[in-house]
Amino acid sequence: MMDPIADMFTRIRNASAVKKPEIVLPLSKLKYEIAKILETEGWVKKAAIVAGGLNGRRNNFDELQINLKYHKNGKPQISAIKRVSRPGLKIYVSKDEIPTVLNNFGIAIISTSRGLMTNKRAKKEHVGGEVIGEIF
Repeated sequence: MMDPIADMFTRIRNASAVKKPEIVLPLSKLKYEIAKILETEGWVKKAAIVAGGLNGRRNNFDELQINLKYHKNGKPQISAIKRVSRPGLKIYVSKDEIPTVLNNFGIAIISTSRGLMTNKRAKKEHVGGEVIGEIF
């Protein structure tokens, strides 16, 4: 797999399209931090680490379980999730060029020298970095 973050975003997008309640994917620290940002910002219900597999699947690797969130009418909370920076083209922004997503109704996830954070927090802390993705 060339880009695990793009794979994570695609799995979330596909699961939301068919209204799955949860997804399970291979764990990495970066994916877990992205999932925790999505949880604290209210885009998903819960993000948790599952030790050694889920539902009787036997493997030696920890997995990341994300419970998706839906509105009362059945529409997914995440209407679009896209990768901005990719392995072949990294997109960096300075503290003055931090993007706003959908007039601040969405978020951008930015990898800064102080760790992963949303675009709103990066503006408050006056730091720039690599734009990982956008969610709205």
